[in-house]
Order: sequence, then structure tokens, then C-alpha cells
Amino acid sequence: MILGFIGTGRISSSVIEGIFKSNLKIKKIYISPRNRTIANKLNKRFKKVNISRNNQQLVDKSNWVFLAVTPKIGNKILKKLNFKRNQKIISFISTINLAQLKKMIGKKSKIVRAIPLPPISIRKGPVPICPPDKQVKNFFNKLGTTVEIKNEKLSMNFWVTSGMMAPFYEYLKVLSNWLVRRGIKRKEAQKYITSLFVALSQDSSVNSEKDLKYLVKDSQTPGGLNEQAVKQLKKAGFYKKLEKSLNSIHKRLKKV
Repeated sequence: MILGFIGTGRISSSVIEGIFKSNLKIKKIYISPRNRTIANKLNKRFKKVNISRNNQQLVDKSNWVFLAVTPKIGNKILKKLNFKRNQKIISFISTINLAQLKKMIGKKSKIVRAIPLPPISIRKGPVPICPPDKQVKNFFNKLGTTVEIKNEKLSMNFWVTSGMMAPFYEYLKVLSNWLVRRGIKRKEAQKYITSLFVALSQDSSVNSEKDLKYLVKDSQTPGGLNEQAVKQLKKAGFYKKLEKSLNSIHKRLKKV
């Protein structure tokens, strides 16, 4: 199979890294030249990665084409490209829906929207796809865990929660910086905080069949530190503001 990636940012490079850590049978990967720095790094690192002269050459040579550009760039370039009939197209673009993609592409190509995040580079994390597609499901199951969604309206909720990646990293940064200001070396502080949240995430995943409210309850003791922290954050409106942020992103996506 020959793959093509239009857009060579963080997500494309993460997916490509994951591919070469998997047992997927890939003959060649063509990438666009737009981000020359990342493109050159991928080209030097992986023998099967080739930089295309332009996006049309990439489309012509690929069985599957991944769209990993910003919505602004997507609106500008997709309608100018000549995709092949029955070519499989996987879009990572957050605010261009299936109907809009079909109109832009104009061919009877199979289009699937997917939401991979950077941990796919280490073959970790869920990858929601819509609509369901057996081949795309099997592909992403080699790189993480595919979540198939039949309804595009419902899939919008997964795009919303994918917007919590940067806030999560900001949360880790705040905790690490707090330790650093109290005399802990940055390397040690960051190792502790990231390891702590890996462990907490794994524990929550193991117990994910339960209602998460039980994890919240079981992690507290009366008068304990965790009880204090939760109470203070609730009183400050931390969690309500988090939900407000989710609603705001959802509102933005509904306008698409």
C-alpha cells in the first residue's frame, strides 16, 4: 500500500512514526513539501518516505491520501486537486465536515474522518473514525485503538474532547513549575508529574467500566489532601469552566 500525507505537521509525523513502529505493510509514503523542516527529517529517518514535488503528484501516486492541513489551507487547496475515483481519503481536519469534503473533492472517493493525536507515534490512544470503515479500522488498530462512530453529529463530541490535549499538558506544566519554584530540579519535577499522571491514567483505564464518580470518591479520605483539593477547585469553578470550554468548542463545530 502507498500512502500520501498532505500536510507535514505534528499529527502527520506522529502517524508516520507510529506506522514504522507497527507491522503495517507499507510500500512507500509520500509527504508534501510544505513544512520543509519536518519533511526533511522524516525523509532522512525513514527510507520509505519520499517528499513529493507538489500535492497533486502525491495524490496521483497514493492509494490512500491523508488530509492533515488546517481548515483554512484545506478550503484553499482541496478543490484544486484531482483525486482518483474510489481513492480512500482520511481527513484529520477538524472543521470541514463530510458533506463539505465530498463537495470539494468531487469524486466518488471513500472519505473517512479520523481524530489521531500525537501519542499515536508510540502506538497509544484512541482514534475515533466516522463513518465506520473496515480497512481504516484495521489500519488504526495497528497504531492505537479505533473507535467507530456511525453518526457524524455524534462524532463531533469526540472532536470537542480532542481539544483538551493542550489544556492537559498545561495542567502538567503548572504542577511541574510549582515544584520547581520550591527547589525541585526541573528534570526531576517533570519526571515525577508525568509519571504520576501516567499511573493515574492507567488506573482510571483499568477501572473505566465503573462510573468515574467512584474513582473520585475512592481517591479521597475525610479531611485529606485530595478532598481539600477537589473542594477548593469546585468552589473556584474550575470544573464548571472546563465544561464551559467544552461547550464553547462544540458551539464552534456546530457552525461548520
